[in-house]
Amino acid sequence: MTNNPKINALTVRIEDFKMQRLGTIMEPDMTNPMEAGGVLNPAAIRSRDGNLYLFPRMATMDNYSRIGIARVKFNAVGDPCGVERLGIALEPEAEYEKRPNGGGCEDPRITFVEPLDLYLMTYTAFSPEGPRVALAKSADLLHWERLGLANYNTFQHIEFNGINNKDACIFPQVIKDPRGHTALGMLHRPLFPGTSPEEKALHKNQAKRNRHQECIWISYLHFNSEKARHWKLSKFISHHPLAAPIQNWEDLKIGAGTPPILTRHGWMYLYHGVGEGPHSSSTKKEYRYSAGVMILAADNPCKILYRSRYPLLSPDLPEERVGIIADVVFPTGIDRRDDLGKPDRFDVYYGMADNRIGVARLDIPEVLPIINY
Repeated sequence: MTNNPKINALTVRIEDFKMQRLGTIMEPDMTNPMEAGGVLNPAAIRSRDGNLYLFPRMATMDNYSRIGIARVKFNAVGDPCGVERLGIALEPEAEYEKRPNGGGCEDPRITFVEPLDLYLMTYTAFSPEGPRVALAKSADLLHWERLGLANYNTFQHIEFNGINNKDACIFPQVIKDPRGHTALGMLHRPLFPGTSPEEKALHKNQAKRNRHQECIWISYLHFNSEKARHWKLSKFISHHPLAAPIQNWEDLKIGAGTPPILTRHGWMYLYHGVGEGPHSSSTKKEYRYSAGVMILAADNPCKILYRSRYPLLSPDLPEERVGIIADVVFPTGIDRRDDLGKPDRFDVYYGMADNRIGVARLDIPEVLPIINY
């Protein structure tokens, strides 16, 4: 077992999780105004016929964002090697996606939800009130129907509605909520006042923090299988704080990244963490977005079985360090390589410096490391 990370420019091995960069798979077409401001942070999902599609955020130079559709191309050995652009999945049309001088449909994640036999997309809708979690559904990945904004019950005097929120993703199967009820589960990251990286960096040494308000949360939407055929989005009525920042590399903020996927060890997802960059100072703050892995118990997703002590992916390459926003790797899409007969291998699609899209290959160990935090 490896106790400390082994790192070079392309490969990281930590506790027998191995992450190897495969390269840049999509860059902005500067002749197309719709993406001249960057293509980034894509969802990744297989269609019913086995094709892999990316749904990148496409930004104009003034940061008006749409969600595109692209089919992934593979080379002879099965590595992703490029994309074919197919058009637009969503662009700002609903009032909750519009601002006076723009709008945004951003940073999608897509899950095929088996009990619904539908694809569900979570994405960030950017309105005058700020970023909110919105949902849409599709039967074929090409035609999308908006379901509206996520709506939440209050939890122990914590109000989620009206709070900036991002980084949402859906479990592909029903799970049990903390009371044992069958539910659809969603990871999300509300940004309560005082918990943004900028605010926390200014008060980094404060003695007390409200850790619940710095968490990735799981929220639950109760599910009746007998009514699945006529399912409609309703209110998330149960919530659980899952994970708060622990390590230095994630000290300023964490957020969900890729949708949860069931592995031999439990529910796995990659998440991002924000820490101060090496050249940050009291007069000029610099931030560094890295990524780690978290594994939740299959029968109890509130229980964390494993969590990265060190980042598996950090902004080390020039394409990750220089761009619209410097020093950012931001994983949002994951593809299990069952098509290659390798269920422990995953291709991870991630934003590079908010400007382009990279892909890295994650191989997970046969035995989950035991970590004492």
